Amino acid sequence: MNNLHGIIFAYGETPDLRELSQPRNSCSLPYGGRFRLIDFSLSSLVNAGVTDVGIIVHSSYQSLLDHVGAGKDWDLARKRGGLRILPPFGYATKNRQSQYRGRMDALAGVYSYLKTIRQDYVILTDGDMVANLPVEEAFEQHLQSGADITSFSVPSSISAPTDTNYFQLDEEGWVTDILVRPNSVPEGCSVSLGSYILSKELLMRLVDYCAAHDIYSFSEGVLLGDAGKGLKLRSYAFDGYASSIKSVRSYYIRSMELLDPTIRGSLFRSDRPIRTKEQDTPATKFGTDAKVVNSLIADGCVIEGTVINSVVARGVHVAKGAVVENSILLQHTDVQEGATLKYTISDKSVKICAGRTLSGHETYPLVIAKNEVV
Repeated sequence: MNNLHGIIFAYGETPDLRELSQPRNSCSLPYGGRFRLIDFSLSSLVNAGVTDVGIIVHSSYQSLLDHVGAGKDWDLARKRGGLRILPPFGYATKNRQSQYRGRMDALAGVYSYLKTIRQDYVILTDGDMVANLPVEEAFEQHLQSGADITSFSVPSSISAPTDTNYFQLDEEGWVTDILVRPNSVPEGCSVSLGSYILSKELLMRLVDYCAAHDIYSFSEGVLLGDAGKGLKLRSYAFDGYASSIKSVRSYYIRSMELLDPTIRGSLFRSDRPIRTKEQDTPATKFGTDAKVVNSLIADGCVIEGTVINSVVARGVHVAKGAVVENSILLQHTDVQEGATLKYTISDKSVKICAGRTLSGHETYPLVIAKNEVV
């Protein structure tokens, strides 16, 4: 598919992720042992044949740059087009705000890039959405339906209603009403995944209009506002797994859901593989006294103790006599002898000293910041 261009929004700050978002952009948050959140958006686009992708960033994106690089692992390292990181250098001199205030603000900030897009159509999507989207099918529906904008939607909520847009649909899938971030979940509505397909021509018109009228939000300015007045909006009904991670609690819950084989099967499909940065790490070694129950263990680990109902990333060491239960251990966590972790999220390169006992709760997991020694 050479007529669709991808724009990934990776500029937002997510304060409810607390310690997990301090050293990184939320889109580069590790997930599932060996992936980052942005892998799902990038892979969904590449699986559909999209060859040109722009990632809009603003702050704390060094970790994201380290992960995606030039896009080689997604076959996006190209002499013409390919992957482009779009920092806010031009935006900073034109706007008094320190951060992008919304999607239309971000698009105006990379306006010169938008003008160079070679394709006739664009898909706008978030970089922290966990979903394996059938972008090619949705694009075909968009072309055949004659819609101005096509949005991915699911039947049930994936986040708090105050972080979500809802669509009232008719029998043919056309949007008849839009509810933007209501206080409670409305009945009989589909949930927008925040991914939209539209023509480049329409996108440029919308960006011009919103910039001229100081409209910074896509939801209020386009979906509800005068900028999108008269546009035909259609939904593409997605029946796979989708989640939005906006807080430590949702990160914990969504990570634990990966222990369900059905959810893993929906996300990690052979016909639409999720790609990530390759790392040359050895196979995981299990000690003679190791015990692992219902857990995901990445490569490069040394497991000598007990791991139950947990997600363990690359290079983790769980020493003999240590117990890890209902927890998430990110890369190179070192759990020493006799330590016990329950309902705990340890960031990268954390050291849990021998004999320590750390315990959070399912509704409020304990988070240990990157490089900490406990």
